[in-house]
Amino acid sequence: MTEVEVEAPEPLVASLRDAALLVCGHFGVERATMAVMVVTPEHMAEVNAEHRGKPTPTDVLSFPVDGPVVRDGWPEDGPPAELGDVLICPEAATDPLPTLAIHGTLHLLGFDHETDDGEMLDLQDQLVARLEARA
Repeated sequence: MTEVEVEAPEPLVASLRDAALLVCGHFGVERATMAVMVVTPEHMAEVNAEHRGKPTPTDVLSFPVDGPVVRDGWPEDGPPAELGDVLICPEAATDPLPTLAIHGTLHLLGFDHETDDGEMLDLQDQLVARLEARA
């Protein structure tokens, strides 16, 4: 079973975990681990500066590990895949936090809206609609 560790204020934990698990389930990712962390604007600005050269907070950043190759199948006889980490900064967000968890998890799985023809954001919209239909 995919495990999502969420570091966030308690009222947010379930919705962020559900959003990430929805993406994993959509792609049949059943044996993996990942983390979703809610961070301060200061922390996000530091990470954004270090990794993207932009010293300002952004809404979501993703750091994939095994994630991009997991969509092509992951060996059943090895350890679970490590998808990576998603950082979310509520103060920089214009979208709901579960939407950002979906967005970040799609990045962990190798999607990139900056290089595709809109597929990632279309898929994100479909997954957000599915998540909202559950509520």
